[in-house]
Amino acid sequence: MSARSKARQRALQILFEADQRAADPTDVLAEWTRKALSDQGNPQVNPYTRELVEGFAERAERIDELLTQYTIGWPLDRMPAVDRNILRLSAFELIWRDDVPDPVVLDEAVQLARQFSTDDSPAFVNGLLGRLKELKPSLRR
Repeated sequence: MSARSKARQRALQILFEADQRAADPTDVLAEWTRKALSDQGNPQVNPYTRELVEGFAERAERIDELLTQYTIGWPLDRMPAVDRNILRLSAFELIWRDDVPDPVVLDEAVQLARQFSTDDSPAFVNGLLGRLKELKPSLRR
């Protein structure tokens, strides 16, 4: 597994925890960082994980707005929490990170869905992110 794949997985874990606790993702990131520094048994938080979590947190409202707008029949609050957070993380990376090729973002999101969610999730995640990819130039603001 590449370093960026591990960073995405860790960022997903942080977003998921923040979602479950109704906490700010940057607060959970800070907790993970403190634990990693004080206890060798906790995983390190690498710079790309930090960039992903902080990037999502800065644009969380816009990202949730886009997901709500383009997810037909699946309101965010009814979506499986893992899928919701994979989509949040990947939407940030897809729309606002120009250093990562779009096919890589989609492939990584599908891999996370395969690993952590339901059998139907990879197709759902791929379909929604594919739609956002098509509309990408008009979605930034």
